[in-house]
Amino acid sequence: MTESGKEKAKTAAVAGVGAGVGGAGGASVGVLELAAQGAATALSAGVVIGVGAAVGALVFLGGYGLYRSLKKSGK
Repeated sequence: MTESGKEKAKTAAVAGVGAGVGGAGGASVGVLELAAQGAATALSAGVVIGVGAAVGALVFLGGYGLYRSLKKSGK
């Protein structure tokens, strides 16, 4: 595998982990809050989980990008 391929695989793995963490966070916080208010539906729960997954993926990708730039500047 080329270096470019390895970097793409690492980036995809980071995004996947971020999406998993974000989805779990969205499920545990958002859906529980909606359920406590009695307003949770299948659609609203799915939206909260999806938004959490997207935000988690973006946060992890941003952190990974920052890590890579700090790693390059340290060389």
